[in-house]
Amino acid sequence: MSDAGPGRGGIGGRLLAGAALAAALITAIPVAMAQDATPPAKSDAPPLKIELNRLEPAGEACRTYMLVDNSRGPALKSLKVDLFAFDTEGVAQKRLAVELGPVQEKKTVVRLFDFAGLACPKIGRLLLNDVLACEGGDATRETCLERIEPATKTSAAFDR
Repeated sequence: MSDAGPGRGGIGGRLLAGAALAAALITAIPVAMAQDATPPAKSDAPPLKIELNRLEPAGEACRTYMLVDNSRGPALKSLKVDLFAFDTEGVAQKRLAVELGPVQEKKTVVRLFDFAGLACPKIGRLLLNDVLACEGGDATRETCLERIEPATKTSAAFDR
């Protein structure tokens, strides 16, 4: 018996089988990578635009004006968000849960709230950390968070 003969199960046969397996894997990897690179489908739900519209001093607080543009979406009975205010150095300063609802169907509203004990010039960024509640139609916390498109008209950044 010889171990050198291809096709006989010897070393040559094992090498040939190993080479065939390697070639099959090399061919399959780009296909699998291409499938993984496909971006997930975005929801068809209309955007819910939330704009940090204005910051103004209100005594020892910073009054915040939020514009909630639901002009293309269904009514929301409740839209409660978790916000963090960061200073101009990027350090978290205040956390606030804010009710931005109710928001009627195809309606834009302005909501005001105060960051107590925080001067407006100290706010460098506002982070929409999470959606705590979202009620209306078939809305869930997750779908509302996905729909939200943050924007700002102030010198402070606003993102999620």
